[in-house]
Formats: sequence, structure tokens, C-alpha cells
Amino acid sequence: MRFRLPALLVLIGTNYIIAQSQVPSTTDSILSQQLDEVIVTATRTERQLSSLPLPVTLVGKKQIIKSGTVRLNEILNEQTGIITVTDESGFQGVQIQGIASDYIIMLIDGVPLVGRSAGNFDLSRLTVGNIKQIEVVKGPSSSLYGSEALGGVINIITEKPKTEDLSGNASYRIGSFTQQDMNLDFKQGFEKFRYGFFANRFSSEGYDLNEDVDGQTVNPFTNYTLNGRLYYDFNDKLSLFTSGRFYDQVQDAGFSLDSIQYEGDTKEREWNAHARLDHKWTPNLTMAYELYYTNYVATELLADPISTDVLSDSDFNQKLFRPEVRGSYTFANENDSKIGFQNGTLTAGAGLQIDNLDRTYFDETVNFTSQYLYAQYDFDPIEKLNVIAGARFDNHSEYNNQFSPKLALRYQLNNNLSIKGSVGYGFKAPDFRQLYFDFTNSAVGYTVLGYNVALEKLQELEAQDQILNVIVTEDELSKPLEAESSIGYNLGFNLKHGKGTTEVNFFRNDFKNLIDTQIIARKTNGQNVFSYMNFDEIYTTGFEINSSYKLTDQLNISAGYQLLYAFDKEQKQDVKNDQVFVRDAESGQSVALSQSDYFGLVNRSRHNANFKVYYDIPSASTNVNMRVLYRSKYAQYDTNGNGLIDSFDTSFIDGFVTINAAVSKIFYSDFTLQVGAYNLLDYTDNNIPTMPGIQAFIKLNYQF
Repeated sequence: MRFRLPALLVLIGTNYIIAQSQVPSTTDSILSQQLDEVIVTATRTERQLSSLPLPVTLVGKKQIIKSGTVRLNEILNEQTGIITVTDESGFQGVQIQGIASDYIIMLIDGVPLVGRSAGNFDLSRLTVGNIKQIEVVKGPSSSLYGSEALGGVINIITEKPKTEDLSGNASYRIGSFTQQDMNLDFKQGFEKFRYGFFANRFSSEGYDLNEDVDGQTVNPFTNYTLNGRLYYDFNDKLSLFTSGRFYDQVQDAGFSLDSIQYEGDTKEREWNAHARLDHKWTPNLTMAYELYYTNYVATELLADPISTDVLSDSDFNQKLFRPEVRGSYTFANENDSKIGFQNGTLTAGAGLQIDNLDRTYFDETVNFTSQYLYAQYDFDPIEKLNVIAGARFDNHSEYNNQFSPKLALRYQLNNNLSIKGSVGYGFKAPDFRQLYFDFTNSAVGYTVLGYNVALEKLQELEAQDQILNVIVTEDELSKPLEAESSIGYNLGFNLKHGKGTTEVNFFRNDFKNLIDTQIIARKTNGQNVFSYMNFDEIYTTGFEINSSYKLTDQLNISAGYQLLYAFDKEQKQDVKNDQVFVRDAESGQSVALSQSDYFGLVNRSRHNANFKVYYDIPSASTNVNMRVLYRSKYAQYDTNGNGLIDSFDTSFIDGFVTINAAVSKIFYSDFTLQVGAYNLLDYTDNNIPTMPGIQAFIKLNYQF
């Protein structure tokens, strides 16, 4: 199915005409709703979503519940400009504005999560059962969050107890492939003490998309998540928050190779411990003192039970410890104190981060340490203009110091229209794998070396007479590997029209010093030695548009679209100069690639769109919703050997549509029965292991 932008624009335009033809109400329901949508990720202070000068997506608890989703990857994949992509490990990561998952930091209650064995952070590790809201900041955010925030931030906010009555819910859901999800969530608040506890069990028998290949596409698994939170108010100025989270998964890892059935499993375990003391020194000054520790462990063992031959035996153990102190001071204009006018808020912080990784294929445990300072000033120089200016300085043990500035502005033209723009610098430090990896494929014979150990290991291979010739000089392996960096630009506007809103954002991200593999030597066995180098320069550019409209008190519709171009600058210039060739299938002759044939970067779709309908039937205590998602074609890898993605490659996934739907019915006041399905059109592709066809489910929830 082909998606056409004009169709979406017609839809949005129709909504606007309908809105303008109605008599405006004195109470704008959309505005009233937005007043409650408080965001903390974009500025590290509480701000209303509608007032931010930055591109932010907010996914609230009501939307999560109505959609019937149970894992983070499912709900994020339904948002405009956010695409889930699977890496070689099988983990689903998120792509924002064409920027890969490696460059997007994952937070839970404002603190980072770790465990990227192959680049992607596995979104399916996170259940949405106790989430209050999900905040997604798009574009460079290193000015507040440092490395890995080059492309954006995803922050998961858990629920906070509000009443003295014991409240919560218990639910059970079963779906296709015997996928079961069970939740227990309860919380309670007293005068000074509040607590919350959440438990989740998620399991599946897996599925198989290709019966011609031995083994299942996704093997059976079971995982558990436990989360406890405690809150204590010493007085009206001093409060304590503590949280502990535990995740554990075991997955069958049976695998068949050369008629040998290897057996084993993969295990994941994660601990998070978080404590924060909030102190309101004066009405204008608040401070937060925070300690955070997390540990992620993953192991895999595959062996032949008969011969005991081991196919895979790997360990990954990462630890992160981070203390941080931050404060926020609000400058009040005494002349305007009667109307509560504030002319600025200064937010500043300092912290230490200690990162430790013990991994198979590392000679020893490696450690990173970094110290950082950041500051941000959020102010209104004139009545209708909001300005946010900030910067962060990072001092790291393994790469050059980084200074990350950012500037964002929002101007309210009138009651219905505002314009916003931002420019910011983002960076990503070289990771452990790129610096310390030491891996040789025993079956094929190639070797991959981290940059910091490449020179030493290369000399060892030469001494063992395994090297035929070295391609790079010693100087090229002696200079420090630079941090990857980008400058991101966003320009957009927000339009309110009656009971509807439309948001448009144009973006551009220019990257340099991207790290990729490069051949550094050739081995006597005919294979290569690879290491990591700075050389790529790419850019992503395009625009997003979101429009929502409340047709009636019961019927809400929304639509979103993203246009994306993502190119390697050097490859684009080589194509323009007729320096890239492809073999013509009919004549067998090599011909120069034309500019129109160059498609861009892997796993990037030119078009992404969604259309959603939510309909409430109060008389029947029922909600019906449908979400239609479209993704245009994209390529997974280069197949013709010219080093880039072009129209002659054969790894393209054709554009496809998926439809998700759910119906919820409340009965006996406290019980909700939900029936739904993902992928109603039963779309499958052997090259997309995360889409096994229609996935129906039924869920029963008890609210107390």
C-alpha cells in the first residue's frame, strides 16, 4: 500500500475547516487537558507541555491503558516519528528523527538505564504496567544529559501515591502464542509516608516465522519485574524518595547448526537502586541530592548436549554508580509580584559517573569515570517570548572533554498560534565495545579489535605470523578515538483551532566523527582484522506533523506523519561524482549509480504515518479505539557490494500497514474487560522477526 502525503494534509485541513465553522467555546477542552500535562524531562523542571520551546512527545497513562499495550516498544512504535528497529542481537531499539537507538538515552524517573550489548537498548525489558507517563524529547539533549543523549531522551515516569486509601489494580492478560501478562500494583499515602509496590510477570511460548529453518524465530521466555517505591516527608521543606527495581528473564536459546542441535539459555538480570532527597531551602530555591546505582547482567550458554561442544558462552556485566546534586532558583520580579510574574529559573547541577563493564572478549574489566557540570536558564525576556539557554561540561577518562550548549525559543504570536525553535549540540562517547573488544570468529576467522587495544593485539598477531599486511599506520591507531557529535536544529509551530491542535516541526541533524568499523589488516587465512575509526559524516532531515481533533465529547481522532531523509555526506558526493558503480543485471556491465538511485542509510523509511480513533460510549461504560500505522520501504543492508544502499539492492522491506484495535468495557464499577489485537491485517515478513502476524488478546483488570 502506498501512502500519499496529500491525503494526510487533506485530512488535517478538513479538521481545521470543521473547527473554524463551529462556535468557539469559552472553555477549550484541549487546553484544559494540556494544563495537566506536566513535563519534567525537557528542562529538569516542571513545565506544561504546551509551553515548551522543544519538540516533545507525551504518552499518558490513559492512552497506554486504552491501547492495551504491555511493553514499552509497543506503545512507542505508535507515536509519530518514533520507529522501533531490531539490531543483530534481536533487541528492539527506538529511532527518533532518523537517529539510531545508540544515540538515545533511556531514563526511568530521571536516572539512566544500562545494558546495550550490541547498541540497542532492549525496550521490551520495560513493562508499562505502573507508568504514569512517557516523555520523549527529540533532538540533541546533551546540554542536560551528556553522552548518549545526542539524538534525544526517553524518560519513564512511575506513579506516585496520592490518597490515604489503599488503591491499585490487579490484571491478567492472555494472547496469541500463549503470551501472558500479569500485574499487581498497589499504593497508599499517609500524612508523611507513602509507598507503592508493583509486580509483573510476562511470558510467551515464542513463535516461528520460517518453518524451513530449524528452531523458532523467537524462543520461549519468562520475565519478572518488581518495583518498590517509598516516599517520606520530614516536613513541608524536606522530602525523601527511594526506589528499588528488579528485572529477571530466562529465555530458551536452542539453536540448530550443521545438523547439530545446541541447547542452552540466555539470562538477563537487572537491579536499580535510587534515592533522592529534595530540600526547599527558600520559596525560590530547591535542591535535590541524588544517589543511583544499577547493575545489568546477561549470560548465554549454548552447547551440544551429546559432545558437550560449546557454541557460545558469553557474559556481560555492567555497573553504573552516579551521585548528583542539582538545584533550581526562581528569580521573582518584585514589581510584578502581584500578578505572580517570574522572569527566570536557573537550574544547575554537578555529578560523578562511574561505569564498569566485565564482558567476554575483554582482556579485563574496564572502567570509565566522568565528572560533569550543567546549567540552564529558563526565562521570559518579554511577555510572549520564552527562552531556554543551557550548557554542560563533561570531563571523561577516555575521550576529550565535551562542551554541549543548547538554545531554545518559543514566541506566542496570538492565543492560537506559537512558533518555536531550538539548536543544540549533542555527543556520544565511544562505548566499551568500540574501545576494548577482542573477538575472533572461530568458524570464519575474522577478528574485531577495540580501538584502545588494536595496536597491541595487532602486534601480537604479527608475532604469531597471522598477519599478511597491515593497512593503517601506527599513528592512525595512536590518536584518541573522538566522541561522535552532532548539531541539531528544530523549527516548528503549534496551532489551536477550536477543539483541535496541529503541531509541525522541521528538523535537521548534522553528525561528524561517527564511529564505524574499518579494515586495519589482512590475515594469512584470507580474512580481515577490523577496528573502529572516526570517519563518517551523515545528516538526517525532514519534518513531522501531528493533528488531533475532538469531534464530540466522546470521539477523538488524530493523525501524524514524518518525512525523513538520511544520507551519508561522503557517499552522496561520491554518487554525484559518478564514483559509485553497480552491475546491470541484464547486460552484466558496471554502470555509474545515479543520484536518484541512492536511497540513504539502512533501516530508514522515507515516510511514516499514523491515524488513531478513540470513541467513548459513556452509557455503556465502553471505549473503542483503532490505530493505523504505516511505514514505507526501507533496506536492511547492502547486497551488491558497493558500500551503500541503492535501488539495486535486494534487502528492501516493502512498505506496509498495520492496524491495532482494542475494546474496553467496565462492569461492576471496578472490573474492566478488554479485547484487542495487533496487526489485524496479518502482515508478516521473515526479515522482520518482531511481527509474527495477528496477535489477539483478552485482558481482565480489577481496580481497587
